[in-house]
Amino acid sequence: CLLLIIILVNVMSDIWRVVARSLFSLATLFFMTKLLGKKQVSQLSLFDYVIGISIGNFAAEMTINLDSHFMHGTVAVVIFGVVAYIISVVTMKSIVLRRFFMDEPTVLIAEGKIQEKGLKKVKYDINDLLEQCRSAGYFDLNEINYAVVEGNGDLSILVKDEYKPVTKKDLNIKKEETGLVANVIIDGNIMHDNLKNIGKNVSWLDKELEKQSVLLCDILLATVDKNFKVVIYKKNNYMFNDVLE
Repeated sequence: CLLLIIILVNVMSDIWRVVARSLFSLATLFFMTKLLGKKQVSQLSLFDYVIGISIGNFAAEMTINLDSHFMHGTVAVVIFGVVAYIISVVTMKSIVLRRFFMDEPTVLIAEGKIQEKGLKKVKYDINDLLEQCRSAGYFDLNEINYAVVEGNGDLSILVKDEYKPVTKKDLNIKKEETGLVANVIIDGNIMHDNLKNIGKNVSWLDKELEKQSVLLCDILLATVDKNFKVVIYKKNNYMFNDVLE
């Protein structure tokens, strides 16, 4: 019985050490992320990716491996974070260093023609190009005039003139002020706080649903714009025939 108590105490001691290490690691990572800025989590370059992976490995090691020296891992995380911060500063001042660390854009489509050299440079095959174009909202390559892979891997697209959307300026139409929409129904559930924030109530919403002859339980999403127009997306189990390989 005494042996069991000793084992239990040792186990609990290890658990509390892991808890303490986890909290300290989380605090250190959060501080370093704040130092590096939003770019680290939203627009990863190859260098940022390597730094992020390395810091994550250090944090995991110093959290779980109780035999490792805790401060060694902390110092490694801080050093990598500071180096990443210094690199981000110097690349803002030097275009040569920026191209070296952050890479430069690569043209994949020019004047509507696929550039094979560009594909080889970024290690893309045709399927990769098609996938990236679909992700950007273009399912037909014939609509694209230029496509460029940025240094962080994002695909920028310039469409052909005949496929560009007509703007209100082109039609000399007075523009209407727009804003964020409010999600008032999600998965058949009324978002009461969102309704309150736009100055409406459940009675008003019920009338709007009645106008569109739709039941609450059939709604996947309902939104209200700045002009109090209700847009409803119904639930459905329809499966579109897949033609993409």
